[in-house]
Amino acid sequence: MTATSKKSYRAGFVAIIGRPNAGKSTLVNRLVGQKIAIVTSKPQTTRNRIQGIVTRTDGQIILIDTPGLHDGKSLLNRQMMREVAAALEGIDVLVLMADASAMEPHSDALLLDRAKRFEGKAILALNKADKLPKQKLLPLIGAFARAHAFAAILPISALKGDGCEELLREILKLLPESEPYFPEDQVTDQPERFLAGEIVREKAISLTYHEVPHALAVSTDKWEETPKLLRIQMTLTVERASQKKILIGHKGEMLKKIGSQARKELEEILGAKIFLDLFVRVSENWRENPMAVRELDWHTQLEYLGNKKGESA
Repeated sequence: MTATSKKSYRAGFVAIIGRPNAGKSTLVNRLVGQKIAIVTSKPQTTRNRIQGIVTRTDGQIILIDTPGLHDGKSLLNRQMMREVAAALEGIDVLVLMADASAMEPHSDALLLDRAKRFEGKAILALNKADKLPKQKLLPLIGAFARAHAFAAILPISALKGDGCEELLREILKLLPESEPYFPEDQVTDQPERFLAGEIVREKAISLTYHEVPHALAVSTDKWEETPKLLRIQMTLTVERASQKKILIGHKGEMLKKIGSQARKELEEILGAKIFLDLFVRVSENWRENPMAVRELDWHTQLEYLGNKKGESA
């Protein structure tokens, strides 16, 4: 008997929301079992909705990783908050993720407000609970339980995996009976070329100064597959000449380091020999440019590629 023929098989969409650096992308990667979302110590690393697909014998969970909840000031920030709003449309379960080791009243109030406005079932995942002694964790759980009728409140560690299996079980309980939405071997809906750009951005963020990360965008200009080699050409866009100088480094050493780390990880993920060519350009205030911000969404990138193919046909 196949998994899909069982009457108890469940499937559905689950949005994970929380403030920046709560550990949402780490959790998605942990639950999926491989890296599909980039992770850095810098807040607001995630800019787009990313779906991670967990397929088990008893169900399929489509996890939607979202940008961290924050007050959007720039056009880019406001676009990120629209991504969060879009992620909540049509979902079956909402998972709120809070950093148990560093509670913030304003941010946590935003989380609770989202839960109260959501008409379905919500689960609270208290991440980094391993960093909190039990005598502090229990009152925190009690406070959240009094603030909202969560379907479950679970202390977890996305980094170590503590409580993650229990979280999956609680999510599955709340999903409707359904056939799976994706093939069982598929782990994400995002194209490889978008993931590749995100990996490059992750390495650049991790290796450079504080002023570069939020001003950085990565676009894939060429993606040529041959039997022996995958050739990728990418452009790293920043807002100031000083940021370009930092990314390139002395005699190009920083850009080489970014490229080397990204290439090694991409070869492991994609299972192919890769030639990675990186360029850096300056586009002043691109975060306030509607077209530039829109092009960060891989759905827009695919639409553009489709139009190009149509024109050349």
